Amino acid sequence: MKINKSILILVAVFASLNVFAQSSIKNQTSISNGESATVKLYVNPNIGNDIFEGSKESPIKSLPEAAKRVSKMTGEGAISVFLSSGTYGLYETASFNPIHWKFNKEDRLVIRAEVLPDSLSWAPGKMPIIVSTMPFKLSLNEQKEVTDGSNYGIEINTSHVTIQGLRILGEPIHEKPREGLLIRNYPIVWEGKNLVDLRVTQCLFLGNKFALPNHLGILANGSELTVDHCVFYGVKDAVVMWNNKSDKSSMHHNLILNIYGAAVWTWSTTEDFKFYNNVVNNANVFWVLEKDAHNTFKIEKSMLIGYNQFVNKGGGPQEFGIPADKSKLKYSTDFKIKKTGTLNIEEDQTSRYYLQLKPGTLGTEYGAGLFYK
Repeated sequence: MKINKSILILVAVFASLNVFAQSSIKNQTSISNGESATVKLYVNPNIGNDIFEGSKESPIKSLPEAAKRVSKMTGEGAISVFLSSGTYGLYETASFNPIHWKFNKEDRLVIRAEVLPDSLSWAPGKMPIIVSTMPFKLSLNEQKEVTDGSNYGIEINTSHVTIQGLRILGEPIHEKPREGLLIRNYPIVWEGKNLVDLRVTQCLFLGNKFALPNHLGILANGSELTVDHCVFYGVKDAVVMWNNKSDKSSMHHNLILNIYGAAVWTWSTTEDFKFYNNVVNNANVFWVLEKDAHNTFKIEKSMLIGYNQFVNKGGGPQEFGIPADKSKLKYSTDFKIKKTGTLNIEEDQTSRYYLQLKPGTLGTEYGAGLFYK
């Protein structure tokens, strides 16, 4: 039997690629000399391939693959995952759980865009786009009827993490197919025991209630959460701190626009929570406290223009609780609040300020938005 020479050549090429990829992965995943390491992993959805080594010249393709590689690594030091511009369809949860790797405040896990907003070469269209496309985990009753459904986009199961410079969408789903049933996507989830130090910065959370629901930008379960210089536009809820105690946490310099849920949920948050230099416009609910509303929080140097309810307590995925004592939120004259009104949002997609406040308009004095400077 004759064998086509081109077929033999192709087989040899793929075999060599596989050996090369496995060797590269092995080299990336083990730091055994006890010294601190710096690992860089590059992802490009346009030219990458998940069998590649993950270098800048030979990037992998998907975020779930990057998460798997990071989770297998052994050692300590900084790990940076660089995302090129393009669309990242999450066919499964990108779960970062490096149980054999040690991070600290300085040597962090960083998941970031290759080009960040303060760079002169940055433009809104260069932001890596994260959109979930995976199936939902469904709960069924005895009659095999769906009673609940959810999934996670990026799941972080470790401490000392930064997520920076991404455009984060939800998932195209009919969120409420019938009364009492809510199927939803959580784009970023920080979940685990005794977690500390997650920073989400310079990210654009974008959603549309009807076409692409973004149920909740950040669901956080840990201490020392920092959310800064992010834009939440058209999402349901922006940030929820829940379950384990969230002390030493803060939200600052964020722009929260046109949300149909609540801007901030302090279910597990301690009274040292810092909320400053944030601008909120057109919110259904501004703030949701834990159901017993024990804690009091301070608002500094911020603006709230246009809202339905100021502060509630309780609530859950399908509702926003009941009105709470307004005195639970403390503020002075540096918090500008107005029940109705609008801000000037830049809708020109070619502008650096796309979906942010137009320069020189009301609210820009707080410095909220994607840029540090």
